Amino acid sequence: MLILAIIFITAALLFYSVGVWSEKFQKILKPWHVIIFWLGLVFDTIGTTTMEKMASEGSLLSFHGITGLLAILLMLFHAIWATIVLIKKDKVMMEKFHKLSIVVWLIWLIPYISGMIYGMTNNF
Repeated sequence: MLILAIIFITAALLFYSVGVWSEKFQKILKPWHVIIFWLGLVFDTIGTTTMEKMASEGSLLSFHGITGLLAILLMLFHAIWATIVLIKKDKVMMEKFHKLSIVVWLIWLIPYISGMIYGMTNNF
């Protein structure tokens, strides 16, 4: 079960990173970026849910649990907002959207890295 959770979380990192950084380098939000954001959210949610099933009680109230929940909520907001911006075809927002994307991605990295550190220090 741990291997599956790691695969899902790593897939989330891959999808989300590709979406965020390609959007920044292309300088405009495109439909395929939004699809990648949603895929990142789905994989992160599956991976997090799998990890939660293996975690001890009270882990949701830990630093990792709180930042992880915040990250998923921000990813959800980010994907919804990206979808709205595309539907509205707001050219200005489409060109500035990468600023929000990078902030959400950086916040998402906090629980990703803290989870890696926690896993390495408690399992080996």
